Amino acid sequence: MLAGLAGLSLAIWSYLIAFHGRFWRCDQRLSAGTPAPASWPDVIAVVPARNEADVIERSIGSLLDQDYPGRFQVVLVDDSSEDGTGDRARRLKDAHANGARLTVVHGAPLPPGWVGKMWAVDSGIRQADTLDPGAPYLWLTDADIAHAPGVLRGLVAKAEADGVDLVSLMALLHCARPWERLLVPAFVFFFQKLYPFPRVNDPGDRLAGAAGGCMLVRRDALTAAGGIEAIRSAVIDDCALARALKARGPIWLGLTEDVRSIRPYEGLKDIWRMVARSAYDQLHYSPLYLAGTVIGMAVIYLAPPAIALATPWHGSVAAGLMAALAWLLMAWSYRPTLALYRRPSPAGLLPLAGLLYNLMTLDSALAYYRGRGAFWKGRAQAPARKD
Repeated sequence: MLAGLAGLSLAIWSYLIAFHGRFWRCDQRLSAGTPAPASWPDVIAVVPARNEADVIERSIGSLLDQDYPGRFQVVLVDDSSEDGTGDRARRLKDAHANGARLTVVHGAPLPPGWVGKMWAVDSGIRQADTLDPGAPYLWLTDADIAHAPGVLRGLVAKAEADGVDLVSLMALLHCARPWERLLVPAFVFFFQKLYPFPRVNDPGDRLAGAAGGCMLVRRDALTAAGGIEAIRSAVIDDCALARALKARGPIWLGLTEDVRSIRPYEGLKDIWRMVARSAYDQLHYSPLYLAGTVIGMAVIYLAPPAIALATPWHGSVAAGLMAALAWLLMAWSYRPTLALYRRPSPAGLLPLAGLLYNLMTLDSALAYYRGRGAFWKGRAQAPARKD
């Protein structure tokens, strides 16, 4: 039985590396050689912000510092913050050299049926409509993300050159503390495995995904897809938006070091909360999908090291060798993601990260079945169970 399990793990890793969309290569990047458009279209950035006072000046400052040649404006929606986020942003508007680009609006009360972030984004887009109704692009980003000065140039050049409706970059997450070094690169690796970027970027493949920290959206495509209202209750809103847009036209998703999350995770609890709030939503609140995920993660990530390390006790050399080879392939495929983060944990510790993410997924489901849903910034995000 151990040999069969080890052989199954080895077969899965061989398949993933050879045939699963080259997800592990981390090679989907914006090219510096993308030609500039003949004229730079108008762009409006929309930033929802709730209780982001400690990072808002740095994140909005990075938007105001964009060296974009065309007309560019920023709309910040203060989503009922309780820590002075809006006041700090307004001070930045007065103090920054490019402060005239910034408009700060206070979000309206959250209506039924909407997730808070989506309502704030929709409110920001409505404000954008009054500022520049003809702007062809919306840049949707988060209030805890900082962008290098040339990011918007690269996004627009890609969208214009390739005619895509969505260009999204996965932000480099904060990865300096011990728990971050163990879990953050693993999160990115798992995301790439779930949404192989080359498949997302293939117009002939139905798979769609995006990273919510940085999304440049063609405005007419968003309108044709039903606007933000079409995904008003989505917890994993970025991928929901990607699906809606790819049903109508091509999209593109890549990695970058020029877009960075500037909010650190204080410890395991913060990362756990971030994952658990949406993990069961990813599984469509299905017990069957949950069971499959837990078992699959155990076979793929936990069985190889467990069987390999236990060889002196179970005595099956064949099982131990196949398990060790599966573990080696796992670690080898993980290396490009670790290289992106520069200060990671050893590749061989990916199974430990897999165990913790499995537990986070179970906790997400448990919260749902206890009727608590999931909370983020003081608001329910995932729905509580309805009996």
